[in-house]
Formats: sequence, C-alpha cells, structure tokens
Amino acid sequence: MLDKVKQMMELKKQADQLKKELEAIRVDINEVRGIKLVVNGAQIIQSIEIDEALLAPGNKNRIQMDLLRSFNSAIKKSQQQAANKMKSMPGFNFPGMS
Repeated sequence: MLDKVKQMMELKKQADQLKKELEAIRVDINEVRGIKLVVNGAQIIQSIEIDEALLAPGNKNRIQMDLLRSFNSAIKKSQQQAANKMKSMPGFNFPGMS
C-alpha cells in the first residue's frame, strides 16, 4: 500500500514537471499571411497579431477563416510537441500515444 502511495506521489511530481515544461514550449504560427499566433505546449493561446491591412472593411469572412486555420494549425503543432514531450518522460509513455 505504501509503495502505491509513493508511486502516485512520483507520478504527481512528474505530471507537475510535465505541465511546467509544456507551458514553457512556444509554438509560433505564421502560416496565414498577416496573422501570427503564439500558443504554448499546454495549448494556451499566448498572443494574436493581425496585420492592420487585413482589418479593412469587407475582410470579415477572410479573417474568420484565416484565424480558424491558424488556430487549428497551432493546436495541432502544440499537441504534437506535447505528445513528444510525454513520450520522453518515464511513466507517461502510454501505448497508442503518437
């Protein structure tokens, strides 16, 4: 029983360390001209920059679609980096995780 508690405490410690490491990862996305996103490894959006030229009247639909594409790309790259980080940590390498 004591061994299980120790294992759980060690996993908690590793999870806390992983969280800190993921929050330190920075993913910059600039795939859509005029829009730049920064997201961390914990998939929290850090910043959004939109070129003023895109803010002209009539660009609403384009900006919405470009933001959607940028957000999806940022989240995907962040998830990939998080998965790679988790694979390298003992106790977090679960089967089927890629």
